[in-house]
Amino acid sequence: MKYKAHPWHGISAGKKAPELVTCFIEVVPGDEMKYEVDKESGYLMIDRPNKFSNILPALYGFIPQTYSAEACANYCMKQSGLSNIEGDGDPIDIVVLTDRKVPHGDLLLEAIPVGGFRMIDGGEADDKIVAILKGDSTYGDIKEMSDLPEKLIKRIKHYFLTYKEHPDTLGKQAPKVEITQEYGQKEAFEVITAGQKDYLTHYGQKEMAKN
Repeated sequence: MKYKAHPWHGISAGKKAPELVTCFIEVVPGDEMKYEVDKESGYLMIDRPNKFSNILPALYGFIPQTYSAEACANYCMKQSGLSNIEGDGDPIDIVVLTDRKVPHGDLLLEAIPVGGFRMIDGGEADDKIVAILKGDSTYGDIKEMSDLPEKLIKRIKHYFLTYKEHPDTLGKQAPKVEITQEYGQKEAFEVITAGQKDYLTHYGQKEMAKN
């Protein structure tokens, strides 16, 4: 009997990673809830309601068989000059741009990383890779995040700086989230590679061998 592969552990990041990565998409534009994969079961679960005025103009998910731990934290500290940073203990997050409407999450796609945001969330490295859907007709020629429209980059940044705010937290102090740097494709590759290294360190060849 075959079972559905766990989207984090049972699926490869792709043979051409980090240049071309397989992504598992959790959230699509228009979702009023933020969904994320339950690490134990692999099913999507509701994390929290999205802030009413804050919708991410892109697909959002993670890169399978990556993990943010020591290698990711060390790279973050090296590039940012900060200290006492830890990995956030999650797979590497990815934002995927496309001109086509994708009606729901819980799916796989291939994307080309073009850059990212070095985000620090409560003292933890929480990089957000920005990528282009493979073969996209509008964004397909983009090679670097700096080539994207500035307004689009600002909207994505705004989402991540405020996405932990939701109706139940109105009037309360929000968790400290900051984006210290934006970076291009080369650094995006480095972050993904560090995430793959951390995954191998913490989950080992046994999990990687499934693919």
